[in-house]
Amino acid sequence: MPPKPEGSVSVPARPTFAHRAVLVSIDFGEPDEAESVEELRRLTESANALPLAVVTGRRARPDAALFAGVGKVEEIAGRVAETQADVVIFNHELTPSQQRNLEGRLQCRVIDRTSLILDIFAQRAQSHEGKLQVELAQLEHLSTRLVRGWTHLERQKGGIGLRGPGETQLETDRRLIARRMKLLRERLARLSRQRQTQRRARDRREVFSVSLVGYTNAGKSTLFNRLTHAQTYAADQLFATLDTTSRRVFLPEAGQIVLSDTVGFIKRLPHSLIEAFRATLEEAAQADLLLHVVDAASPVREEQIEQVNAVLAEIGARHIPQILVYNKIDQRGLAAGFERDDCGNIARVWLSAQTGEGLGGLRLALGEAAARRKEVPTEAVC
Repeated sequence: MPPKPEGSVSVPARPTFAHRAVLVSIDFGEPDEAESVEELRRLTESANALPLAVVTGRRARPDAALFAGVGKVEEIAGRVAETQADVVIFNHELTPSQQRNLEGRLQCRVIDRTSLILDIFAQRAQSHEGKLQVELAQLEHLSTRLVRGWTHLERQKGGIGLRGPGETQLETDRRLIARRMKLLRERLARLSRQRQTQRRARDRREVFSVSLVGYTNAGKSTLFNRLTHAQTYAADQLFATLDTTSRRVFLPEAGQIVLSDTVGFIKRLPHSLIEAFRATLEEAAQADLLLHVVDAASPVREEQIEQVNAVLAEIGARHIPQILVYNKIDQRGLAAGFERDDCGNIARVWLSAQTGEGLGGLRLALGEAAARRKEVPTEAVC
């Protein structure tokens, strides 16, 4: 390869996308509609699809047949033809009949927000357990939209003799999916029991357990790497991390701790995903302390905090002590520092995981929390 001319600049290759998408978001009076559309765009890019157009509108309630109404669907069809898109992505949950009706009108694939998030999870899951969890969530979601096409699952157990007398193709497919889901739940239960055994052993050694939680792309993995000197995958994209990663680390301020990086949360996280990932999220539910990482640069950070707390409540982790970690202060020109609550405990820390600024305040907070765990009964108020 010939050498580059002196003074030349390398231009990074533009990302290639597997699909061309038209995005649809209908405003039903929610206050953060603009941020929701931007989040949909980022989710679409995370799923390896290029958003070519965004169709928006306002309605009092969804149309029963087409969700967006006849006129709006005609507008969407026009944008599909104009952009030659091969998929339309709705920023909402569609019923099976709405999805089928829309595909008939638009003559292309139509998916909703839940399907989009499931697709991203399917692409990103790396561990054996993560893949099982994603497959279970996909089957939970798709079983309600089943028409045909799932009989390939019969290869899991052998197909001869599965079909009952007079049983339709659809009934067979549903039974095969139910059998596969039962098998996945059994495998995940075994993995959960193994994790509980490991956790009990850790508890016997009285190791302080800390879990990173937060909205997706808040910078949890970058902070995890900064604290543990690990090399886990971190990127400026939604759901860069799916599999829980734990590392034992010694911090002079806190001693030996186990730090866990968990999957990020998101607005309207599909319930099937919460259920499927419940075993993994138990790591947060069993922690001694949660570091709730917040994107300080986000204009909707308060709403994101509420979304994360809602999911924590659903998995039984709302009672665990939290420290709010406001990350990405370098993007807002904010000063590093920390703030104590009425009990004198550090409750909020401002830092940049990218630059390391403010990390000393977080280490101090971890050290004080570890000391409190040894000295103060868990039932104490402060």
